[in-house]
Amino acid sequence: MTETTERQQRFARGKEVLDAVDGVAGANVIDALAEVAPELGHQVVAWGFGEIYSRSGLEPRDRQLVTLGMLTALGGCEPQLDVHINAALNVGLTPEQIVEALLHSAVYCGFPRALNATFVAKKVFADRALLPVG
Repeated sequence: MTETTERQQRFARGKEVLDAVDGVAGANVIDALAEVAPELGHQVVAWGFGEIYSRSGLEPRDRQLVTLGMLTALGGCEPQLDVHINAALNVGLTPEQIVEALLHSAVYCGFPRALNATFVAKKVFADRALLPVG
């Protein structure tokens, strides 16, 4: 197998996972990178989704819980939280479970970051007609 073929296969595998988890939002991120950093878009798909998200060690919903916690803890990741809160809903997490995970994050990363993440969740829930929660 050539390096080019392997690269294409990793991208194809990653694109399948990306589409299943993130849907249109994931494709929009990759498309937005096309004019400025196409290689970054390729690596997000091929490595991030083709190599990491496609692993069998965690279920997709569990991967999203970890991702939500990490993005909340990092702070300043609100655009990525928007994508991944949508992804969490796509893979079966409920709004209540997402809110509970973000509440739990306040213990470890503080109220400001948990609040910022929760307001992103509120926007996503409103966009998907899932308010009020609980």
